Amino acid sequence: MFRSLKLFNFRIWFLGALVSNVGAWMQATAQDWVVLTELTDHDATAVGLTMAFQFGPPLVLVGVTGWVADRFDRRTLLLITQSVLGLISVAIGVLLILDVMTLPIMYAFAIAFGVANAFDSPARQAFVSDIVGRSQASNAVALNSASFNMARLIGPAAGAILLIAVGSGWVFVINAVTFLAMIAALAFLRTDELQPRVLQAKGGGRLIDGFRYVTGRKDLVIAFIMAFLMGAFGLNFPIFSSTMAIEFGRDADGYGLLSSSLALGSLAGALLAARRDRARLRVVMLASACFGVSLLVASQMPGYWAYAAVCIVIGFTSVTMLTTTNGYVQTTTDPALRGRVLALYLAVIMGATPVGAPLVGAISDAWGPRVALLFGAGAGLVAAAIGAGWLLFSGRVRRAEAFRITIDETRPITIVNEVIPEQFSDQGAQTTPIRAVLEEDRKRP
Repeated sequence: MFRSLKLFNFRIWFLGALVSNVGAWMQATAQDWVVLTELTDHDATAVGLTMAFQFGPPLVLVGVTGWVADRFDRRTLLLITQSVLGLISVAIGVLLILDVMTLPIMYAFAIAFGVANAFDSPARQAFVSDIVGRSQASNAVALNSASFNMARLIGPAAGAILLIAVGSGWVFVINAVTFLAMIAALAFLRTDELQPRVLQAKGGGRLIDGFRYVTGRKDLVIAFIMAFLMGAFGLNFPIFSSTMAIEFGRDADGYGLLSSSLALGSLAGALLAARRDRARLRVVMLASACFGVSLLVASQMPGYWAYAAVCIVIGFTSVTMLTTTNGYVQTTTDPALRGRVLALYLAVIMGATPVGAPLVGAISDAWGPRVALLFGAGAGLVAAAIGAGWLLFSGRVRRAEAFRITIDETRPITIVNEVIPEQFSDQGAQTTPIRAVLEEDRKRP
């Protein structure tokens, strides 16, 4: 489960990311609560719009950010983006402390966050493979997700306490300080132990290559469609948790506890993903189905604590789906195109939010948060149906039988079917001939 932590560079990265992510979740909790209760009168649509402005830039800038992640040194790029994100947090904190923050200004800062994250996220995701190499990438991605969700377990609860104790502005300032942990981790990495990477020459590495690569891989297309449905309509946890906390008559501490319940399940899902030898699309499909069912159950919960308990299952299933999809994309993609493909994947996940979050927020305002949960449940079930349909009609479910080779001393070896397994689903493997030893070859001296 923890094999990637044997590497010094990954241990440093893991610890720096953990501290930084705790601060990020504290800020996310504060931001959603400020929009919902300080800048508006419990307007869930405003929360959805804030999410849309924050997660929209990765979709708009997908071609540029992916090219930058493949063209330039990722460690240097991350030092720049992490510093910019820290400065934005300081600016928001100061405006809140001075009591001059308005909703339009918060929207503007959400866009600024989105632009910085649009460049940060694909570089950060691809940099994990630079640290550990392709053979350990699936495990490292899962542990990276565990760090993120361990912080998610701590951050919302700490953010809720700080909201009450010191006020929203100081939560943003404290988050700015936590960015120093990631900057320090990047500074202390042993650069000679990073995986060698061929940088694209100036003018090389066309943006369209990433799009062509993905569209030429039917398995990636299905994974991206499922991720879009989940990201747009199912993963709107700030809206679900904040509105359900109010539904049950809770304050900021109640909202923080619901977020931590989601994180507890998410951490378990990430750690379980780290135990798997590789990422499989069938796990993505099953996790999407279970996610839809858990949201359906959550919408019927009569009390706060019962809802909080179901949130653990929601967190587990959502992170299992996301971590497995991320690991599958990283480990089956051509390394020269990994930054651009990951930028597309992150654009699908994060860029789907501007499509779904305002709609989910409007549904919550019009018919209540329970109906919004039902809407998210439907998205998860539809995503699972799409994945199951493709697995069935593509022949993936018969992969083991298709590759069964019968060995007999008196008969030649036969290959039943010529299908490429998903662990060899990159373009290089698809064009690499495999030679079977025939009976006449065995008779030769």
